[in-house]
Amino acid sequence: MYDWAELRHFRYLLTILEKQGFRVAAEELHTSQPNLSVQARQFQENASVRLFRKSRNGRIRPTETGLAFIGLARLLLETRDEVIEALIAIERGEIASVRFGCTPLVDQSLFRSFCAGHKEILPTCSIRPTHGDTAHLVEEVLAGTVDTAIVTLPLKHPDLHIEELRRDRLVVCLRRDHPLASKVALQTRDLQDNLAILYHPQRHPDAHERLLELLADAGVKVEEYSHASHPSDMQTLIKEGHGFALIREGTLLDEELTTRPIAGVSWTVDTAVIYHKQRHPKTVPILVRKFKKHLSKELNGTGSDMITVAVQTSMTVQKRPPQSAAKVPEQLALLMESK
Repeated sequence: MYDWAELRHFRYLLTILEKQGFRVAAEELHTSQPNLSVQARQFQENASVRLFRKSRNGRIRPTETGLAFIGLARLLLETRDEVIEALIAIERGEIASVRFGCTPLVDQSLFRSFCAGHKEILPTCSIRPTHGDTAHLVEEVLAGTVDTAIVTLPLKHPDLHIEELRRDRLVVCLRRDHPLASKVALQTRDLQDNLAILYHPQRHPDAHERLLELLADAGVKVEEYSHASHPSDMQTLIKEGHGFALIREGTLLDEELTTRPIAGVSWTVDTAVIYHKQRHPKTVPILVRKFKKHLSKELNGTGSDMITVAVQTSMTVQKRPPQSAAKVPEQLALLMESK
């Protein structure tokens, strides 16, 4: 559809906009100013866009479209480089197998889809799955014994690339025969003295600490509680009458159990893929881009809005309901929204 657009057009125009002039851009690109002028004019005419204006002193000033072009062109050229690096690594036989990790609180169907996505890129590559807690998998990714992992947030580390994938609402899990199960939604006050089963603090200390903060902010004080190291353990404790638990919405439930949302707040479990910034199979960045695009299409198919997130803070107050994510500057986990 846009066969007239070539990668060189994006590189040329990006340099013109970044250097704010044709002469400096021509020197940077080792080409002539007339050639740059022709390429810039042809691209803008074919696309029916205006990317810049010339000021009186001859400096280039990007338009609103031009400012958007800068970020998009960088993304396109970055993807080009990632694709070429992946092809070179495959040709050299550097990716015979990959080791992918997953934590217990992650939707296992998400992990399976992630693994299947790599098979689509490189069908002959074997995948070695491994399971563990977030802290354990982070250590293995940093050590190089695991190539990439899907974990629950919050998480910060300077050597890790962290891409948030999805947000799932946190709901209350309780027995079907409990009197509060007759309610469509529970109030936060219903959690007091009933919420008595939590994921083991040592499995994800940062998430545990933040969850207790969110509960306290909502007026729920949890003093004594049972520990569970896996979602299935949580369900067993609930069935045995030890109290309620908070679980990821969509978790496969025992037939004796049910879930209810919590009115007045939106708490989410946020899922991200992590890999080492320097040491990783060259197919991984392409896989992550492809997988996030797939998740985006799934969201659009269900009519949900998509928001973008990236990597820095852990849990915070948010003005939008939990949903899947794509890419901007803040990493979130177990978000709370006061309605």
